[in-house]
Amino acid sequence: MANKFKVDQKVVYPSQGVGKITKIFEKKFKDEMIPYYEIYIEASDMVVMVPVSKAEELGIRQIVSAKEAQEALNLLSEDFEPITSDWKLRYQMNLDLLKKGSVKDIAQIVRCLYNRSKIKELPILERKLYDSAKKLLEDEISFALGKSEKEIEQEIHTKLEPPGAVSKIKHIVALDDDEDDDLMDDINEKSKNDDEDDDLESDEDIDEADDFDDDEEL
Repeated sequence: MANKFKVDQKVVYPSQGVGKITKIFEKKFKDEMIPYYEIYIEASDMVVMVPVSKAEELGIRQIVSAKEAQEALNLLSEDFEPITSDWKLRYQMNLDLLKKGSVKDIAQIVRCLYNRSKIKELPILERKLYDSAKKLLEDEISFALGKSEKEIEQEIHTKLEPPGAVSKIKHIVALDDDEDDDLMDDINEKSKNDDEDDDLESDEDIDEADDFDDDEEL
């Protein structure tokens, strides 16, 4: 299979952020030589190895164009559909968007959770999801537009909270009680297990950075 990416190319790894292809090499797996990408994720200081044939399936993609990045920024201040008050449903919907990994999907998560937080403090899991999505958005847009993360952070805040603007939320759809925190531990444990399942793919898919020496020059 032809390599879609090149060494030194910046790419986006869904839910992990912007990475750099540091090496393309072959590794023996079940008596067959398999081509791999070695990707360094700066935000988490992690190296992952991804089979070339699995890159598209895992959602690894090029950084968006400057036009697409600006469109994602503009999306933050647009009107949007009603938000459910059921935080568990809201959390799962946004988590699914995060796993899809497009810059506009991530912008939707940031917009949704920021505006929801203006109405009521977010549960712990949603707060973590918001922080992760915002960081991913800042990373990719800063690369796409050639600006610093601080500049993009300020632009995101301005889009979310324009001076003198009113809330963009049309109305809240009340489904279940948002105070049902008794299930927090169960949800948290499920999320943790899901994350472990996603991150610890079979050896055929991804090998974590532990396979490398800490001192290895990337």
